[in-house]
Amino acid sequence: MSLPFIVNLSVAALNARPVNLGVRPHIMNTLGRKSWFGTAIVIGVLYCVIGVVFALPSNQVRLWRLAAWVVSAAMYAAHIGYEKFRLGNSPRATASHTALAVAVGAFGLAVAANFHELWVASSYRRSLAFALVAWPALTAVPAFVVALVVAAALARIRRSA
Repeated sequence: MSLPFIVNLSVAALNARPVNLGVRPHIMNTLGRKSWFGTAIVIGVLYCVIGVVFALPSNQVRLWRLAAWVVSAAMYAAHIGYEKFRLGNSPRATASHTALAVAVGAFGLAVAANFHELWVASSYRRSLAFALVAWPALTAVPAFVVALVVAAALARIRRSA
């Protein structure tokens, strides 16, 4: 093969029309969007890390718990704002994505509590395993309701402005 043949072949390849492999345009557009699922998982892991790390200090426990609540509330508000303004999601989608993040964080804390029980206690309370289901459910439902109300209010304010 000669070099001009390879150059002509590569130029022809650059000028060729793309082959339609049956992928619809709307599917291609959704692949380029920012992933709400990954964001919810990362924020949920951060909730868990905040809960575990802020529980480590043994002095002034109430102050550390309050700090964990304040940091978590700020993340919750920022997540709602991100979903609503950056991603442009509906109030229902914003609420469900935010509630998923809260549930992931609660599940992580339940796992941490179970491991703590195994390491510290002389006997493991099997009832603590119930927390793996209960904590995510008990936190996700109110998180969904509050996020739905806040996101709907933000949408109404934005429309009237």
